[in-house]
Amino acid sequence: MSHLTSRMRALKVIPVIAIKDAHKAAKLAQVLSENGLPCAEVTFRTEAAAQAIRNMREAYPDMLIGAGTVLTTQQVDAAIEAGVDFIVSPGFNPTTVKYCQQRNMPIIPGVNNPSLVEQAMEMGLNTLKFFPAEPSGGVEMLKALSAVYPVSFMPTGGVNPANVNQYLALNAVFACGGTWMVPGNLIDEERWDELAELVKNVATIVGE
Repeated sequence: MSHLTSRMRALKVIPVIAIKDAHKAAKLAQVLSENGLPCAEVTFRTEAAAQAIRNMREAYPDMLIGAGTVLTTQQVDAAIEAGVDFIVSPGFNPTTVKYCQQRNMPIIPGVNNPSLVEQAMEMGLNTLKFFPAEPSGGVEMLKALSAVYPVSFMPTGGVNPANVNQYLALNAVFACGGTWMVPGNLIDEERWDELAELVKNVATIVGE
C-alpha cells in the first residue's frame, strides 16, 4: 500500500470516472496519460466498468487503475479480473475489506467519522477515503480526524478546483478524488480535446 499511496501522492488528483461505453475507455486512458494524469478510478456505477478497466489496462499497462464504488465481493472479483491496482468503496464494509485482504488487493474504504476510522484501523487499514468530503465537514473535519488518528486520507465528494488545494495542504491527505476533469457528457460525446484541456489544467490548479 505504501508504494500505491506514493504514486497517488505524486499525482495529487485521481480522476473519478463513470463511463457508459467501454469502447471509449482506451481513448480516455490515452487522454489522461498524455496530459499528465496517468491514472483513473473507474466506478462501478455503470455496467461498462469492468470492461472499461480491462480496455484501459490493455491499452496502457503501466497506468494506475482503480475500481470505485465497489459494494460487493462479486464486484471485487470482477475488478481484479479486469486488472485493477486497487479498490475503492464509498463506505466501510467489513465483508468487502476482509475479502480484498484475502485476495491481497489494496482497498481504500470510505469513512467520515471517528468510529469508522477506528473500525478501519482495527482491521489494519491506515489509508482511507474521506467521503463524502464536503457534506461531511470538509477540511475542518479532516483536520480534527488527522489530529487524533495516524491515518492518511483521500477526500472525494465535492472536491473541485476551488477547494482542492485546501485539502492537499493537509499532511494527512495523500491525494484527492475528483470528477471535474472527466465530465461524463464529454466522454459520451467523445469531446477528447476538451477533456485534454481539463486534464492539463489540473497540474496548473494544484501548483505543479
